Amino acid sequence: MVSNPTDENVKNESTEATALKPNKVVQVVTSTEEEAAKFGRVDESGNVWVREATGERQVGSYPDGLPQNPLGMYVRRFLDLEANVNLFETRLHTLSVKDIESTLASLTASVVEPAAVGDLDGLRERLQKLTAQAEERKEAAKAERKAAKEAALAQRSELVEAAEKLAAQDPEKTQWKQSSEKMRQLLDQWKELQRRGPRLDRSAEDSLWKRFSTARTTLDRHRRQYFSALDARQSEARRAKEALIVRAEELQSSTDWGATAAAYRGLLDEWKQAGRATHKEDDALWARFRAAQQVFFDARRQNTEAVESELRGNLEAKEALLAEAEALLPVSDLTAAQEALRSIQDRWEEIGRVPRADVARIEGGIRAVESAVHEAEEAEWRRSNPETKARATGMLGQLEDGIADLEAKIAAESDSKKLAALQDALATKRQWFEQISSSID
Repeated sequence: MVSNPTDENVKNESTEATALKPNKVVQVVTSTEEEAAKFGRVDESGNVWVREATGERQVGSYPDGLPQNPLGMYVRRFLDLEANVNLFETRLHTLSVKDIESTLASLTASVVEPAAVGDLDGLRERLQKLTAQAEERKEAAKAERKAAKEAALAQRSELVEAAEKLAAQDPEKTQWKQSSEKMRQLLDQWKELQRRGPRLDRSAEDSLWKRFSTARTTLDRHRRQYFSALDARQSEARRAKEALIVRAEELQSSTDWGATAAAYRGLLDEWKQAGRATHKEDDALWARFRAAQQVFFDARRQNTEAVESELRGNLEAKEALLAEAEALLPVSDLTAAQEALRSIQDRWEEIGRVPRADVARIEGGIRAVESAVHEAEEAEWRRSNPETKARATGMLGQLEDGIADLEAKIAAESDSKKLAALQDALATKRQWFEQISSSID
């Protein structure tokens, strides 16, 4: 398991407490040298005494003669003691439990019988009051430390959960650059919390770090596996596309235009299914594939242009024949029209193909002429067919009888409605009579 990155940066509890508690202004008592000197004297033998509640106590002597300020050194010692008490009082609200206990023990021992001149009783009384305040402060510090630990535990837990969420992503959908950068930022935050935040219980911190480290390892493993698989897919895609390029180059000189164009469409479908190599490789492979195709399609285009030029000449010839054929209509001399049309049809077939866009128009035109001539042939056959004439003659006799009968009825009918019906029937029979008569002329 990866070691906790800042285990070597173990901080003492006072640092934690200082970081947790804001600065607080505390007013302290500061004595002057003159005020402190009032509590001491030097006798005629050069002995230095300090006045305390229990009486005077000798704190030093000058066996070799008095200096210019014999109390000065002892006063300064008192002021140093007082300064230490003042410092403790001003920092009390920032100290950890351990620092409070060690500092208080040191200060208490230093004021028992110090070789100093000043208000030692007052200093001891202040220290006694600070001892009571220190007990309160220790309880508060314990509560603050507990709260800080809980907050730090929650912060670390959030980092771990965020790391585990990154590790749980689907590798195929992961944005690896962003995810790796986010994991790096989470690690930096973890280190920052260890440097500046309170220390957690060893078991809790080890448990969280193990989870965090596992998440980092998992993300890194997924990343390596993903890119390894990606490399494999890209290599396979590159091999497949290189094989397609070989096949495309083999086809590029073919003149079987239709089949080869279909083959290239098939190759393109295979290309799309082959996957992608790297961006740079894919661009280069595609350029080679397109170049191979282009040789064929350029040749086909040139052939098409040549064919189209020939077909345009054919079109002009067939348009001239179509004009000649359309001049036969309407048919007045069937025999002459038939002979002329056969000549036109023979020449039509000899000319050959026309451009695809004109096929329907030009072929439709000649077919219309052919249909008109054919209809004329049918009409002529109907007129010249003896059997048809016989049937028509019999029908004419029937129609003549029917017309005569209707005319007699009309002459005798007085009812207007019946008369109108008889007249309509008579008109219809006369039309039939005229049509049949014209067909057998």
